Amino acid sequence: MSTCLFMVSLPLCIFTCSYKTEYLLQIWLKVIYIFSCCLLVRVYLKHITSIDSRTVGSPANEVLAVNYLLDKIKEIEKKSSKLHKITVDIQRPTGSFSIDFLGGFTSYYDNITNIAVKLEPARGAQHAVLANCHFDSVANTPGASDDAVSCAVMLETLSSLSSASVPLKHGIVFLFNGAEENILQGSHGFITQHQWAKLVRAFINLEAAGVGGKELVFQTGPENPWLVQAYSAAAIHPFASVVAQEVFQSGIIPSDTDFRIYRDFGNIPGIDLAFIENGYIYHTKYDTADRIHTDTIQRAGDNILGVLRYLASSPLLADSSEYRHGNLVFFDVSGMFVVSYPARIGTIINYVIAAAALFYLSKKTIKYRRGGKNYARDLMVGLFINVTSWISALVTVLILAVLVSLTGNSLSWYTHFYVAVTLYGAAALAKLILMHTMAKAFYFTNTSTQYLGDLFFDVSLLSWGIPMMLLTQQGLCSAYFFAMWVIFPLVTKLIAEKESVHQGSSFRYIAVYLLGLFYPYLHTTYHVWAVFEMFTPILGRSGTEIPPDVVMASFLVICTVILVTCFIKFIYLVKSTKTIMLLLAVLSGVTFILVCSGMFFPYSGDMDSPKPKRIFLQHTSRVFHNLNGDVVKQDSGIWVNGFDYNGVTHITPHILELNDSVRAPCDVEPFCGFPWYFPVHRLIRKNWYIPAPHPPVKEDMDFKLESKEEMPWGALRLNFEVKGPSHITVYIHPLETCVLSSWSLGDGIPASSNGGDYFIYYSHGLHAPAWKFWVEVKCSDGHLDGVLTIAAASHYFFGENQHSPELDSLLQRFPKWSFPSSWVSSYKQYVY
Repeated sequence: MSTCLFMVSLPLCIFTCSYKTEYLLQIWLKVIYIFSCCLLVRVYLKHITSIDSRTVGSPANEVLAVNYLLDKIKEIEKKSSKLHKITVDIQRPTGSFSIDFLGGFTSYYDNITNIAVKLEPARGAQHAVLANCHFDSVANTPGASDDAVSCAVMLETLSSLSSASVPLKHGIVFLFNGAEENILQGSHGFITQHQWAKLVRAFINLEAAGVGGKELVFQTGPENPWLVQAYSAAAIHPFASVVAQEVFQSGIIPSDTDFRIYRDFGNIPGIDLAFIENGYIYHTKYDTADRIHTDTIQRAGDNILGVLRYLASSPLLADSSEYRHGNLVFFDVSGMFVVSYPARIGTIINYVIAAAALFYLSKKTIKYRRGGKNYARDLMVGLFINVTSWISALVTVLILAVLVSLTGNSLSWYTHFYVAVTLYGAAALAKLILMHTMAKAFYFTNTSTQYLGDLFFDVSLLSWGIPMMLLTQQGLCSAYFFAMWVIFPLVTKLIAEKESVHQGSSFRYIAVYLLGLFYPYLHTTYHVWAVFEMFTPILGRSGTEIPPDVVMASFLVICTVILVTCFIKFIYLVKSTKTIMLLLAVLSGVTFILVCSGMFFPYSGDMDSPKPKRIFLQHTSRVFHNLNGDVVKQDSGIWVNGFDYNGVTHITPHILELNDSVRAPCDVEPFCGFPWYFPVHRLIRKNWYIPAPHPPVKEDMDFKLESKEEMPWGALRLNFEVKGPSHITVYIHPLETCVLSSWSLGDGIPASSNGGDYFIYYSHGLHAPAWKFWVEVKCSDGHLDGVLTIAAASHYFFGENQHSPELDSLLQRFPKWSFPSSWVSSYKQYVY
């Protein structure tokens, strides 16, 4: 019998063992494949970032980076399956457009470089999804996260899809964009001029606002919910939030992406993804390949491959406009999966929640009225106390923030984030508790604690129900966030009360109450982490006019209010709050003293975790001409701009001549008479001008008026010609009685910047002819001379003209915790 059993069990054992072995082998092969893919992406990334700074117009960007990408694409093409067809096209577009980013300016580009790769079934495709990255970088930076890693991931995605054994239903256009850092010129050149643009039905834009970490979906659509649903279905490691989308699109974050170009100029829906972690080194020399972790590459690769494959196989792509109906509420649940539903359903849900809360409050009011209490009045008083406590907490921490700013200790938390929490967070929480403790002691003197606990729970429902309805009325999908803080506590309280009645245990009530609030707290802290992960580094580059401590203090008050409102009821249930208030007040007070004494230095040069101070230096020469063409003023120097509120306060001890005695005045129009690279003169008003010899530029910019003519429609047309380096900015200031009525740029309608002046951003690729443009001016008083002041600035970001002995000498003196980005420029101003 045992022998028979052995003979029967042996084949079964062998089969089972072989099955397990095969299964384990499959897993092992998959691990090896994933590892090899990550290794290839890292190889691509290291090669791209090793090609110096890839500024538009430089040989590094236009030749070396392009050749490397083309070589890799050819290798992928050779290994591709016969089921697929790969077509490569090098585009060098010329064009112009206006954009209201940074206050508004007009862009003109000439002969920039894009590499477009179309992957399609062997039979061809009539529809395609676009994947966009950019290989150019900001001057003086390697640009690993922004955006070389995305281009490396796209190369490996192209390799994986082109070697697949199953053909795609639609095509995929991989756009390796060569001019994004020039404020979105490359994407504009593709979507408005490339022959494949008409095939594109949707896009994925890969960007960065930080260095590594998860890539956040922070924009979708517009009004194409099927795209979010596609991401939900295909992304293996989702990280998405409609709150992030609405915050970004509000303009609070001083940034923009190619998403805008594809949406506005191509009328194409898409998904915008960006890395958001460690933004301290974004756009600095520290943004190197070795700081991009393997898990970042793996997550991005999994998500991008999955979403592109899904979209390229989706029947919805063929006519995506048919599915353009309203917005979508979406958010991920701790990175595991995405919850999404149409905004109109969200509106219904919000109204149902509001009705349920109102019904609950009505029943509560009737119940207490029978007991002789005016619950409705107490509810309004409680709401007033709650809102007053919020305002009081905000005022308190803003006073602290202003005092810190006045003592010259802004950004003390930039490297030590816990300082912000202990200074502003502790103060906010202490003030909230104090206000409610005072209300309990002086207003609700003889009121039972149970009544007050019930009352202030209901106050918290009202506190979140009101903003929920206001946002819903405004059509904002973020209203779901407040809806969650109404429905979860309400249901939890009802269940907890039922359990405590049956069990007679206050401990059980508290346990059930806390358990029910677990997900809202988890979801909220998830968003709070994302907010501070993104905004804390941004406050280190938000200009000299926005006090960062005021912004940080406000954020912390808002987060504190959200996190503690549902626990305010416990202040009325406990006997005393003196101890906790005292501890919080002491913690905040001690931190305030330490901050004002300069204990916490804002910046860090630690190579493991650098948090540098950003500074721009331009060795420039300036020449001013009058109406007759005579030189009325000429000087040269090193123009210094600090990108945060502290200006050069911490730099002065290292460079003594960089002090208030060389503050640059803004007494000349347009744009203060300095060579601004972007129109950020209203964000950065503190700058310095250290006298220095003229920079040794071998071939300076040539700016001239070719002709001036009166037009039949009463305008004066001025024709200009400009020759110079790859980056030139032009500034126009019309006479008070004159206006620019037309020009040869953009759509022909002059777009002014903040303040009424006009800013033109010009760039060209490796080679380009002289830039010619015209403007037309109309004057109400019939002026023909002196109708406008025009200035042009050249910017030398690469080559031998980028440096000067004086600039290089000054750079050596900057401390290691700073990131000084420098170049040579020239400025010429004329009156016509």
